[in-house]
Amino acid sequence: MDVRRGRLSRDLLEEPSNRGLVAIPLVLIVAITALDLYTPADVHLGPLLVIAPALTASLAGTRLTALVGALAVAALVLVAALDSTLTTANRLAQILALLVLCALTVFLRYVTERRDRALSRARSVAATTQRVLLRPPPRRIGPLRVAWLYLSAEDEAEIGGDLFAVGRAGHAATRVVIGDVRGHGLAAIGEASLVLSAFREGTHRCASLLELVTALDDSVSRNVEDVADTKHDPGEHFITCLALEIPDEGTGAEMINCGHPPPLLVTDQQVTVLHARRPLPPLGMGELAAEARRTDPFTFQAGDMLVLYTDGVIEARSPARAFYPLAERVASFPTAGPDDLLARIHHDLIAHIGGPPADDAAILVIEHTPSHHLLRPRTH
Repeated sequence: MDVRRGRLSRDLLEEPSNRGLVAIPLVLIVAITALDLYTPADVHLGPLLVIAPALTASLAGTRLTALVGALAVAALVLVAALDSTLTTANRLAQILALLVLCALTVFLRYVTERRDRALSRARSVAATTQRVLLRPPPRRIGPLRVAWLYLSAEDEAEIGGDLFAVGRAGHAATRVVIGDVRGHGLAAIGEASLVLSAFREGTHRCASLLELVTALDDSVSRNVEDVADTKHDPGEHFITCLALEIPDEGTGAEMINCGHPPPLLVTDQQVTVLHARRPLPPLGMGELAAEARRTDPFTFQAGDMLVLYTDGVIEARSPARAFYPLAERVASFPTAGPDDLLARIHHDLIAHIGGPPADDAAILVIEHTPSHHLLRPRTH
């Protein structure tokens, strides 16, 4: 196969839905040429041929746009030759003007195509970074079912300053962390990675939830200056964080809240805001006071759901500048599980904002299922 033909085919194949539409510019060239031949000599429709390459530029790639532009110029030359006006100043000016306009159209399509390719590569890198950094939690872990949502405030970015992770402890329990870096978008990824890396390293190694949170704070305090975007944001850098430990057996769970919005406990359509009785400062604000290092116990039994979120959710404003009432809305939703509840929150949140979010937002919904749903090793 000829290389040019192969490239031209790829121009068409890149947008399968536009294959039929690409015929429109060719039909226009034929129609305008025919009309120009049958109109009076003082009426010139040839300049309208520029519509064909301009339309092609919105439907296909640079090479096909250039081909259609060349056909448009050739059609005008043909009309001039058949009218015996090819050497007149008027026709030469028309041909030159059409040639310049077609060249500009092809050049702009080339610039747009390069930008689109760069954007596609950036999206690919962002998607890969998301898979590595913000690994999707398993849909089921221990006795828990998990659903999650991440909305980034930065255009074309899939991740930002919000974070969450779920992992198994060294004993029969699941640990969860959700946090929010001060700032948003791509600049906050480095700081988010500190917490996620420390959580994944410590969730199995640390004997208690308190020890795990201490390890998270130590990692942020020691390393935040190395990864923070201090050039564009020289202010204080810290990360709000909520950590939970949910045992496989029993109903007793515990949490530690480091300056993060409190989770919601959904029990039989009733929503309880789990305010921390002993809240701690955000990670990176300084060493946690030893006397304040206590966990907050709460009851989390089969059938209950937890809604964890970042402040980008509850601080989302409507066009009338009203904050999103998450707890009130959750209480009004009939739910059939974490996926259903998450879908309802997502739809309602976007409707409330009326546009893209102004801040990163993350939501994690966790349902406690009966312990007999746990996969147990077979006995022989």
